[in-house]
Amino acid sequence: MRLDVSQHLRLEQRMKLSPRIIQAMEILQLPLMALQERIEQELISNPCLEIGDGPAEDAPPAPREETGPDRGDEAMVVTDDDSHRRDFERLAEFTAAYGEEMDWADRPYRKPAVRAEGWDPKMDALANTPAHEQTLMDYLLEQWAFVEVAEPVARAGRAIIANIDDSGYLRVDLGELVDLPADEDGDGPLSPEALRAALERVQKLEPPGVGARDLRECLLIQLDAEAAAGREVTLPRLLVSDHLREIELNHIPQIAKRTDRTVEQINEAIEFLGRLDPHPGKLIGSRPVPYILPDALVELDEDGNVVVAMQGRDGGGLRLSSLYRKMSRGGKIDAEAKEFIRRNLRNAQWLIGAIGQRKQTLRRVVEEVFQAQKDFLERGKEALRPLPMTDVARKVGVHVATVSRAVAGKYVQTPRGIVPLRMFFSGGKTTDEGRDMAWDAIKVRLQEVVDREDKAKPLADDQIAEALRAEGIEIARRTVAKYRNLLEIPSARQRRKF
Repeated sequence: MRLDVSQHLRLEQRMKLSPRIIQAMEILQLPLMALQERIEQELISNPCLEIGDGPAEDAPPAPREETGPDRGDEAMVVTDDDSHRRDFERLAEFTAAYGEEMDWADRPYRKPAVRAEGWDPKMDALANTPAHEQTLMDYLLEQWAFVEVAEPVARAGRAIIANIDDSGYLRVDLGELVDLPADEDGDGPLSPEALRAALERVQKLEPPGVGARDLRECLLIQLDAEAAAGREVTLPRLLVSDHLREIELNHIPQIAKRTDRTVEQINEAIEFLGRLDPHPGKLIGSRPVPYILPDALVELDEDGNVVVAMQGRDGGGLRLSSLYRKMSRGGKIDAEAKEFIRRNLRNAQWLIGAIGQRKQTLRRVVEEVFQAQKDFLERGKEALRPLPMTDVARKVGVHVATVSRAVAGKYVQTPRGIVPLRMFFSGGKTTDEGRDMAWDAIKVRLQEVVDREDKAKPLADDQIAEALRAEGIEIARRTVAKYRNLLEIPSARQRRKF
């Protein structure tokens, strides 16, 4: 094998994205709440960016080198002259040039708050620190601390509680807990007897049903709590103990025959079981709930025209600091400081421009979407039409990838509620009447067919497909089964009412 080094000339073209284009794409893709957080971060890190009560200023041209009057370039040094006349003259010149901009009233965002006498910043920080959220394990351990049991059982109970999941179930076998190593106090492994005794006590903690190992045990624990409260649970307990699988398959007549009860009694008992919670652990502790802030408000005016109003303060009022703009053009300051100011002014200009471009692009996309989906505002999902992103991109005059970024994570507020913008882009079918219907509209029609059916004789999937074909919607049985599962509609056997 021979290795050598040589030089070659090659002519090629490469496309590279500038930092400004990359920033514009990132800003376009951000949802409104994320954009507001980004603005807050920029306001903290960039001293040349301000926010006021008025509308956003147009970004001025990039600062250029300018020579201003010779002031501020001497060091203010104490001399033998007690009058300090020259120092005060220079201070007066500086105040005349920059005094107005340095007034904090002109910069409301960074105006320091007036602190009361004796204010402690540490206490302020503690007051603004979110409290620790109580978990299910914390809640159970608090109760377990008041349970009077022997120390081996107490240790076993803590081990069991540590292995209960967020739904309240003990997903590990007690035999696995026996093999746990000795704890920090040097106590030996847990005994099976202590674990069984501890589990019995843990299952009596709140909320009822916690510590169960399966659904049947969870429901039985809750039925015990209902019986302790004085309610009659004989039949519900019998159904859970011996006929839980048959209830799932909706074999109501067979259950009634085997238990020597009427169908009405079985239905009443099942309705009672429906009030129990199959996931008791989720009653404790908070779960994060996404907060949605719509980017646009869409409605129809009196003449039936689509009206789009952009929501939120997505950069409105952002402006360049007049103080730093004047300093970059005016007096002679340190070269490094001037470069720092100019760099931050350019970054602030780019951010303001990217936010303005985002708002303009998103508005145009929303307007084109609802020009095509205008009927949705009056009739809801059943009026949705197929709308490819390429059609909207062509009308807006941008690349389809730009439309995809513009609708990512965005929501709009409509007379039909707050809905994701991406929902309006989907395929569909053409009915026998020549009317285009989106897949979501077909799902709505499927749900309506199921809602109208005779619950004593529910429709099978092929019968639902036939009913949709009667309305001009050609659809296969397997597609009906797919959409039924997506809509969480049970099968015909499970929907039957006796």
